[in-house]
Amino acid sequence: MTDLRRAAFLDRDGVINVDHGYVSQWEQFELIPGVVEALKSLHAAGYLLVVVTNQSGIGRGLYTEAEVVALHNQLNTFLQANASTEIAGFYHCPHHPAEAHGALKRVCDCRKPAPGMILAAADDLNIDLADSILVGDKASDIEAGMAAGVGRLFRVGGERSGDQPEAISVTGLADVVRILGR
Repeated sequence: MTDLRRAAFLDRDGVINVDHGYVSQWEQFELIPGVVEALKSLHAAGYLLVVVTNQSGIGRGLYTEAEVVALHNQLNTFLQANASTEIAGFYHCPHHPAEAHGALKRVCDCRKPAPGMILAAADDLNIDLADSILVGDKASDIEAGMAAGVGRLFRVGGERSGDQPEAISVTGLADVVRILGR
């Protein structure tokens, strides 16, 4: 591979938007204050913005995959119009090992803490994982980043566990931008 790019891998609920639980419609989507500016800053600093999000609500029958895709398209339209930036890729996992239905009830390699979504994005978008960052709000996000070999890990919300000293505790995306010096 040539011309590897760096990325900011971002969990969605709790990092980009307020986690109201099973958000699937634009009307439910509440951006966290300061996120739009932080996304713009990360993009301007040369990071591809990539969302990696567990969406077991699909497997649980709470909403459809088409609704999640439509929501992500609406987010990109909003970011393009309001910040001249966009998410380069959205990756979601619809599976759950115990609470999903049918074929979506299974152990997979994409549901965080597994690194499958990150690895797929790295392959699809020609990403240098070691030169990239991951921002998540749960231990499973950090574990996925570690398993994929992401260079720098940030944990939103101050919930830092002793077994994840690699993750830098931050208050939100704006804090990540400040730490990166942008």
